[in-house]
Amino acid sequence: MSDDLVVLHPRHVLCALGEGLDLDAIEALAEEAGFELDREYSETEPDPRMPRAFEASLARASFEEGDWDAVEGHDSVAYLVSRQIFPFVAVDVARWTLELTAKLLRSGVTAVKNESNGLTHGRERWLELAEGAAAQDKSVLPLYLALVKRPIADDGLYYSCGMHLLGQPDIEIAWDGEPDAAELARLIDGMALYMLTEERAEEMREGEGFRLSEDEPRWIISRVECDRYEDDDIFFNPYGFWRLTPA
Repeated sequence: MSDDLVVLHPRHVLCALGEGLDLDAIEALAEEAGFELDREYSETEPDPRMPRAFEASLARASFEEGDWDAVEGHDSVAYLVSRQIFPFVAVDVARWTLELTAKLLRSGVTAVKNESNGLTHGRERWLELAEGAAAQDKSVLPLYLALVKRPIADDGLYYSCGMHLLGQPDIEIAWDGEPDAAELARLIDGMALYMLTEERAEEMREGEGFRLSEDEPRWIISRVECDRYEDDDIFFNPYGFWRLTPA
């Protein structure tokens, strides 16, 4: 990655739906969490694009019938924007974002998606993840599961989106043969959680090897810039990607 790369710090952007939402009350909740309400795009009328947008953002099968009813029946949309996320506070901001999401869902909001990673969960899943993130052990796993979408296919590569919200590079895999979505997700998860939990991950260098365990295949890592999104795109990762290539 270029040493003179200008880092554009990411932001969380939450899209919250409901019926008869009080935007002033939503704004007050947002401000407590360091977010602001985007008055230009928020509105007290239904947005017909929402069902398709939420369907495209689904995290596996976390949506239930009531969640779909909430999206279909909304008549209010609120967009909430965080401050810029610097790497050294990214994990804290992620916890505050999940805490805000839970407060919204307990205060009249019926569905939420994160625009910054193209990811949504059903109401009960959001609340479960928020509870896990607030637990005493402060595990990063709920944050990762809430914010990182994977695997996404792109011309023979399979990658994650959302690690920029945790102050880290995303991961992409050059996979030979027929893709195995479960195995791709397992490999991305293993690499990502290593990066988020192990101090040794800061010492990873171009050309080194990575494997999930001693008896599993070895991968060669290389650092690449994020060129699949423009630098002003909400999905853009200023920290780039770690690419895994079969050894």
